[in-house]
Amino acid sequence: MHLFAALALLLPSTLAHTSPKNDWSTAYKQARHYISQFTLEEKVNITTGVGWENGHCVGNIPAMSRIGFPGICLDDSPVGVRFADRVSAFPAGINAAATFDRNLIRERAKAMGAEFYGKGVHVALGPMMNMGRVAEAGRNWEGFGGDPFLTGEAAYETIIGIQSQGVQACAKHYINNEQEHNRTTSSSIVDDRFQHEVYAHPFLRSVAAGVTSVMCSYINGTWACESDKMLNDVLKYQMGFKGYVMSDWSAHHSTMAAMAGLDMSMPGDITFSSGDSYFGANLTQFVRDGKIPESQVDDMVTRILAGWFLLGQNTKTYPKVSFDAFRANDPVQKHIDVQGDHYKTIRKIGAASTVLLKNTNKTLPLKKPISIALIGSDAGPSYNGPNGFSDLGGDVGTLALGWGEHHLEDTARYPYLISPLEAIQARARKDHTSMSWYLDDFNTAQASSTAASAEVAIVFINSDSGEDYITVDGNQGDRNNLTAWHEGDNLVLAVAAKNKNTVVVVHSVGPLILEPWIEHENITAVLWAGLPGQESGNSLVDVLYGAWNPSGRLPYTIAKDASDYPASIIDDSLDIPYTEGLEIDYRHFDANDITPRFEFGFGLSYTNFKYARLRVSKIGADTGAAEKKWVAGQVFSHKKGASLDEWLHRPYYSITFDVTNTGSVYGTEIPQLYLNPPTSANSPPSILRGFASVPLDPGQTRTVEITVSRYDLSVWDVVQQGWIKPSGTYNLFIGSSSRNKKLEGRLA
Repeated sequence: MHLFAALALLLPSTLAHTSPKNDWSTAYKQARHYISQFTLEEKVNITTGVGWENGHCVGNIPAMSRIGFPGICLDDSPVGVRFADRVSAFPAGINAAATFDRNLIRERAKAMGAEFYGKGVHVALGPMMNMGRVAEAGRNWEGFGGDPFLTGEAAYETIIGIQSQGVQACAKHYINNEQEHNRTTSSSIVDDRFQHEVYAHPFLRSVAAGVTSVMCSYINGTWACESDKMLNDVLKYQMGFKGYVMSDWSAHHSTMAAMAGLDMSMPGDITFSSGDSYFGANLTQFVRDGKIPESQVDDMVTRILAGWFLLGQNTKTYPKVSFDAFRANDPVQKHIDVQGDHYKTIRKIGAASTVLLKNTNKTLPLKKPISIALIGSDAGPSYNGPNGFSDLGGDVGTLALGWGEHHLEDTARYPYLISPLEAIQARARKDHTSMSWYLDDFNTAQASSTAASAEVAIVFINSDSGEDYITVDGNQGDRNNLTAWHEGDNLVLAVAAKNKNTVVVVHSVGPLILEPWIEHENITAVLWAGLPGQESGNSLVDVLYGAWNPSGRLPYTIAKDASDYPASIIDDSLDIPYTEGLEIDYRHFDANDITPRFEFGFGLSYTNFKYARLRVSKIGADTGAAEKKWVAGQVFSHKKGASLDEWLHRPYYSITFDVTNTGSVYGTEIPQLYLNPPTSANSPPSILRGFASVPLDPGQTRTVEITVSRYDLSVWDVVQQGWIKPSGTYNLFIGSSSRNKKLEGRLA
């Protein structure tokens, strides 16, 4: 069996439709009993953070000794424990999504959850599930790409993984926070149907996973943190969300937000370090003045403490906070090492998320080349170390994470960062390969001269982005364009002009326009490595030399021109109309017959796969009252939690097919199920509704099953305010990407 075959995880079948067994009922009873001893002021304390930098964590609910409440620690970030030492720096969310592997996504989350737990954090502020509506959007890399189904499944697995370790997850940013420019003042104008089917879907899956908290975003119009429609109606009523809603930091704008569905104010003060709060004493006074009933505060506190009880955080064995986010010399700093052997998971996901975009003449995997030249600053370490920029921002050396809260080097502090140069040099030493390198991006004459005589030249380029409070090279959070940084295109072309075996490695937060060089005859291979975390170089070596057969798939579309995308950053208006509707990412390209450079779900392998024997069978009966109304195109009920009714999400069709590895090496195929809705649905031409990760030895065949639920076939009816079945027949195809159809059928 191929190296790493033993690490391949079992094939999931109906994971997408299962729900965790969370005992919310017991947690609610415990919470209600506990708060029966609270005074009004103590209840309000549970809803109000202590203020920016007034606690050990990024967000803090105060301890109350009278009732034995230890407080709640909330901490970032999307790739590890922020502001702490002896922690790991995990691959970004976008890389987790690129694996298209539910088990690997959950494995990453479990390891992250274990580190949060070990440091005494109660609430990990993630996953982030913004939809990648705009290719340049600064925080897309924290999320899971440009498709709501993939994002929903990745969010589901991430939440299950984090909470399995006793740490609360936080689904964010609810909702429509799709760019960094003007994110605290802009208004996202979104139709109700688009909201439900695209932007709210990952949160629906989060609720299904039992997430304890949701973070509301900054979006204006009606502020997201005081939108009665989105918080009370959609989230708490339609989805039946049992947890609590916290504000994004300083996204809270009034005391009456409590009536609109906001349960917790973070970090608690009106502006950072202002010493006042919309909740706190103001909320207490509003209750005493009769403006807000105390029963509303009781509900807020019950929701917050239910999550605390649900995950057993009330026990005396839960670790105490052992770090301080703001004061390096605080006595609380215990420097507890929580890394374990998580580097193995990080390296594995880094490899599994790497996408092979081009491979002519079987250039890869490398076979002990006589000589290698590495070109570009992204190949090597930063001159000031992996944590050298703190919150100042910069792009020097190899890129392994984005920036922000979340910063290039402070997303989570690297315990170390293995650069491609270090890892490839170690392999070259083993193979007796001669190594040379040139890390200046702008002296293209010297770069091409260094590469000219090498058997293989590997050029490294990157593109970075992050949160809007940091500007790097003129990019304020969002990227200014979709071209490689440091004039990367010129560097690639200069090397390719002198070396007929040029390989390009891309570390990027999202899509780049590759047209200046992608078809160059001397560019024989392209690896899209994304943001792989601390083991970056080792993960890359595993793919370059064939220890890991590439199995990553693009979680977004790479266009031929930036204008081909359906939306872009709006900076000249505070109104952001979502005019593309349901047609984001590949859906837009399909609907408008635009040929991408590399489509959503695309990725090559070192082996070949054959698909055969598609079988479609209906396994759900339409005998109940709800099912009959749904078939007739009607909404059955508007009861609380109707969007997560079991009958709606139960497997309805079973789609099975065979996948065979027809090549000579072990590899993993990622079959994808796309539905083609009937005309009456007024939906995009193709919609992802399933995927699987199928590891196969040479010559091996596996039967794959993907199930489809009634929800998967439903559209949101704006008039009836519920999920209905459109009239007509759904066609389907199984593909290796959104455009490479392997098998076609229909749901009869």
